[in-house]
Amino acid sequence: MTDLFNPTEEHQVLREMVRSFAEKELEPQAEEYDRTEQFNLKLFRKLGELGLLGVTAPPEYGGSGMDATAAVIVHEELAAVDPGFCLAYLAHSMLFVNNLAVNGNDEQNQRFLPGSCSGKLVGGMCMSEPGAGTDVLGMSTVATSDGDDFILNGQKMWITNGAISDNEMGDIFLVYAKEKDRSQREISLFLVEKGMEGFSLGQKLHGKLGMRASTTAELVLEDVRVPSKNLVGTSGSAVKSMMRNLAIERVTLAAMSLGIARRCVEIMNNYASERKAFGKSINRFGQIQRHISESYAEFMAGRSYVYNVASNLDLSAFGNRVDSDGVKLYCSTMGKNVADRAIQVLGGYGYVSEYVVERLWRDAKLLEIGGGTNEAHQKNMTRDLAGLDKIR
Repeated sequence: MTDLFNPTEEHQVLREMVRSFAEKELEPQAEEYDRTEQFNLKLFRKLGELGLLGVTAPPEYGGSGMDATAAVIVHEELAAVDPGFCLAYLAHSMLFVNNLAVNGNDEQNQRFLPGSCSGKLVGGMCMSEPGAGTDVLGMSTVATSDGDDFILNGQKMWITNGAISDNEMGDIFLVYAKEKDRSQREISLFLVEKGMEGFSLGQKLHGKLGMRASTTAELVLEDVRVPSKNLVGTSGSAVKSMMRNLAIERVTLAAMSLGIARRCVEIMNNYASERKAFGKSINRFGQIQRHISESYAEFMAGRSYVYNVASNLDLSAFGNRVDSDGVKLYCSTMGKNVADRAIQVLGGYGYVSEYVVERLWRDAKLLEIGGGTNEAHQKNMTRDLAGLDKIR
């Protein structure tokens, strides 16, 4: 019988490789980089050596040419150890690399993907703004045609990989902008490079609740001249590009919640087996049994849902929005709740960093907000379900 979580030998080998990397390379540095709110660029580039930065990109551009299930495996395994680092990986590999591979032309892919897949370039995607998050079509960044070029003006906010350090921005970004005099839904997508005049790093955001090992920043565009060869697709057509890439983004964000939940179940299960109170292991007490058993059942339900959706996701086509939203809606809250139970099982030890679950709990909260809020998923799903007579 096919293993839903490792459907091929290639997937199994991938999981073993990433898990080994996470345990040996990620684990020792996770607490320090969370505490100092720094991005581990050296370790990030090692993912390029492993072929992970372009896991879904075509081999002719330096990628590994794998599927959505492979992307889910990588995100689950990395997030089980260091969700912050994994979020930086997601912004690069899914929001930039996969997005460009699917929506860009051959010249653009030849120009930017080999360096992005190797780790020479650090990429990201700019959609949110100070006044436009969930209401993405309310963005105010404007692209004005000027001969063969476009002039971009605006601010982008909450940009993962926007800053590599306090003073240095990432290398290359996919930037969504409205073209002047077009309708609200006619958005265009541009490749904007570090070093373009007028493109600058605003504030690097410090003091985040979680995901501190992934940098978050404001990027400012002031009369940035972008050549027409950096227009991805055609003018005004980027809503389709956006929707196509949101599916894999949400499925991999759900996979991050799986990693967090799995690690928390492992930690609380082991702790409860060893910790004694009133002369017996605390896993003999009904209250603790409920925390552990319900957490495992919810994790496995979410895991089955995520891998089922991933197995049917065509990266080059429009996904099933009901379920790409559905997996993130379910798993984001599931991961947060499991992390919360893990802290409760560990008591005082769960409240300090030694047992990891306090960091996982902090990191888990972002997944109910980033990449689409839970409220946005509820709206999308209800709207889409209203068009169905029956659920298959």
